[in-house]
Formats: sequence, structure tokens, C-alpha cells
Amino acid sequence: MKNVDWLKLAALSVLWGGTFLFQSLSLRAFPILTIVFFRVFFSAIMFWLLLLATGRRMPTGRRVWRDFLIMGLINNALPFSLITWEQTHVEGGIASIMNAVTSCFAVILAHFLTRDEKLTRRKVAGVVIGFFGAYVLLQPELSGGVSMRGLGQMAGLTASLSLALAGIFGKRFREQTTLVTATGMLTSSSLLMLPLVLIFDRPWTLAWTQSGAGAIAGLVTLSTVVAYLLYFSVLRSAGATNLLLVTLLMPVSAHILGATLLGEALYVTSVIGMALIMLGLSIIDGRVVARVRAWRTVVPSAAGTRDPWEE
Repeated sequence: MKNVDWLKLAALSVLWGGTFLFQSLSLRAFPILTIVFFRVFFSAIMFWLLLLATGRRMPTGRRVWRDFLIMGLINNALPFSLITWEQTHVEGGIASIMNAVTSCFAVILAHFLTRDEKLTRRKVAGVVIGFFGAYVLLQPELSGGVSMRGLGQMAGLTASLSLALAGIFGKRFREQTTLVTATGMLTSSSLLMLPLVLIFDRPWTLAWTQSGAGAIAGLVTLSTVVAYLLYFSVLRSAGATNLLLVTLLMPVSAHILGATLLGEALYVTSVIGMALIMLGLSIIDGRVVARVRAWRTVVPSAAGTRDPWEE
């Protein structure tokens, strides 16, 4: 990757890591469904403005809007709601670690739902290590029976599964521009969230605070709109494989932001679990294994040996 791509990746990890900070602050002022609705609704408006400014048009076919609706559900409405509820019971840093398991789920789902992304021994090893890291985080919360912290983390894992499925489903939008895809997805998720918010939260009765409005503004502009634009920029210039590195960096950013700005505690199990998940993702990514394999080729005793990891 070029240096500019590394800078984009670092910026993206901070923006997405900031999601958990902004959601923690938003929860002090607004209920869960309202936060999710505000996030997707105001983001959709900003993307519509970008769409109009660039002179592009949205497709009108029923099939593509059906796909937008599905994508809005599994990539926005459902996971955003689950993660926000999770953060009512656990710190943002822990929520970000659970979110990192998305790539482990994606590897498994891709094996069964795609033709060109099958499991290898290397990927299986990475997935096993990654899920063991999630277990390290969950075990203390579930060992004494069901707890709200444990249920919160389970909600985070469910959100990760939904996001992984969305990553695979989203491949069908290859013919659409990134701006059109994001606009259609966020518009659809806004329509899905609207009746729930009106029925359960009645947002017109809520009292707006300056800090709450600022948190929503940061969640919308920085962690959604700017982050999506940066995400697609990196995808075009560096490829999907390199984007996996964001998953490694995001929990670190979330922990730093949570600890410095919110005073969130850093637990030993969090460090161990995060380290295991990051190790698993590194193995799935393949570059660590590739370097080890390259090092082995210069060792005479390894000459002519067969590497089993890619079988």
C-alpha cells in the first residue's frame, strides 16, 4: 500500500473507533432506537445532498430497492440497534472488540455462500483463535449465570454476524456506484427505523441537550458519512484485503478514546481477548503467515517442504 492509504486506514480506524465514543455520549441523552434513527436518517440526507450535487440519479427498479431494503436491515438497522443496546451494559472498548469478530464470521459465511472464498487451514486457524478471544471476553460474564453484561456482549456478537452477512450480500451492488449504494441503504434503513421510533420512543417528546446533539452530529458526520466515503476510497485504492487492517486498528482507537475521554476501565480480559482476536485476524489476513513462509524458504532444512496452511 501507498503511504496515503496507510493514513486513510489510520483515519478510518479512528472514525469508526469514535462510533463507540459518540454512542456512549448519545445514550446519556437519547434512547436506543432514536439514536439509530438519527444516525441513519441524517446520514441519508447528507448522502442525498451529495448525490444531487454530483448530478447522479438513484435507480428505480423494484429489485434493486428490495436489495437496498435488505442491506439497510442487516448492515444498519439491526446491527446498529444491537450495538447501541450493547453499550448500555458494556464499555465502548469492549463493544469494539466484539465488533472485530465480524471478519471471523465473514470467513465462515463466505465459505458457504460464495464460490471463490473457501476456507483454508490458515483461515480456520485464524477463525478459531479469533473466536477464542471472544470467549475470553464472554467467559467471566457468563460463568456465574446470565448477566446483562454477558447478554450485551452476545448482542454485539449477533451484530457482528449481521454485518458479516451484509458484507457478502453487498457484493451484488458492484454495478452501482458507492454513493448510490450508501444512499439507497441508509434511506431504506431510515424507513425501517421510522415506525419503531414513532411507536416506542416518541422523539418529539425528548429534550434535546447540547452534548446530546453534538454526539449525534459526530456520529452522523464523522463516524458514518465521512467514514463511508473514506472506506470506499480505501477499497478502490488498496483493495478489500487491506481493509481488513481497519478491523485490527479500530478496537485500539476505541479503547484509547474511551479511556482518555470517558474514563473507561481497561480490563485484563479485554487486553487478552483483543490480542487473541487481532492475532486471529492477522492470520486470516495472511500477511503474517506469508512472511513466516518467506523466512522459512531461506532455511535449508525447509527447502522443498510443502506448506499445509493454504490447503
